[in-house]
Amino acid sequence: MTAVGPFGLSVRDQALEADVQTGLAAVEAGLLDATKSEVPFITEAAQHLVRAGGKRFRPLLVMLSAQFGDPHAPGVVPAAVVVELTHLATLYHDDVMDEALVRRGVESANTRWGNSVAVLTGDFLFARASHILADLGPEAVRIQAEAFERLVTGQILETAGPRDGHDPVEHYLDVIAGKTGSLVAVSGRFGAMMAGADERVVEVLTQYGERLGVAFQLADDVLDIASDSHESGKTPGTDLREGIATLPVLHLRALAEQHGRAEDLELVELLDGDLTDDARHAEVLRRLRVHPSLELARRDTVRYAQEARAMLAPLADGYAKAALAELCDLVVHRAG
Repeated sequence: MTAVGPFGLSVRDQALEADVQTGLAAVEAGLLDATKSEVPFITEAAQHLVRAGGKRFRPLLVMLSAQFGDPHAPGVVPAAVVVELTHLATLYHDDVMDEALVRRGVESANTRWGNSVAVLTGDFLFARASHILADLGPEAVRIQAEAFERLVTGQILETAGPRDGHDPVEHYLDVIAGKTGSLVAVSGRFGAMMAGADERVVEVLTQYGERLGVAFQLADDVLDIASDSHESGKTPGTDLREGIATLPVLHLRALAEQHGRAEDLELVELLDGDLTDDARHAEVLRRLRVHPSLELARRDTVRYAQEARAMLAPLADGYAKAALAELCDLVVHRAG
């Protein structure tokens, strides 16, 4: 039993392990190739996050989903490169919007080179992903375009906030389904589709990926509060400092509104204050780490991971299915 990839998945079959490891290595080479430019500065900026590493969660899902067809089919690795390039591009843009200082344990691109370079580098990665995608056929282009539309829509909805009368928690879960679930769903879909899997299998892995993607993002929300920078690769409480209402914060606000407990109202008041103040920020983090709202967010993470696991039921039993089920457990474990 060997840990495969930075995500730490345990694979119990040598053939599957070899396929996944070989595929991920090819993806890594493909990412470096796709981020090269004739302009050295563009190469440096575009490879900044590639070389910083990362879990390669989406390429891993592509490789595992391809096991339900021909994992060596020529479109599998390029499809994995496309989804990871798209993901990386969104990180450059997200860091500008969030004014993040650290990403994957290194200085964020916007901090190092400024917002304009970071945005344009993200655009460059989108362009390179589209170039690769064009060789995968019109259906792949359509799928990616629909996912990208959902991703951008999710980002806009997050920025706009919930409409009057709409539950903020439900609104947020809709946002996450678009921002994160859509691209993880495409990872499962592309892997199976490029491998020539049965259409029913493609649909199962698409729905699995959607739910797993939401669970993955909710685990990140928990980590933003519960972890230190060594664990998460970014500064703890980044979302808090930038005023981004993630799930634990939304649960806190709901509890404060429903029950009116003095300690909840006081914590909400702290949240609504100036969290660029280090002492105030540290106090909010300390209180949230022991507040029931964090546990509620963990439960939501578990719920989505369990739904993802349940989606796998129609698939034939085997090592690939077991690995996909284990991914659900790993996502929950991240949320601790």
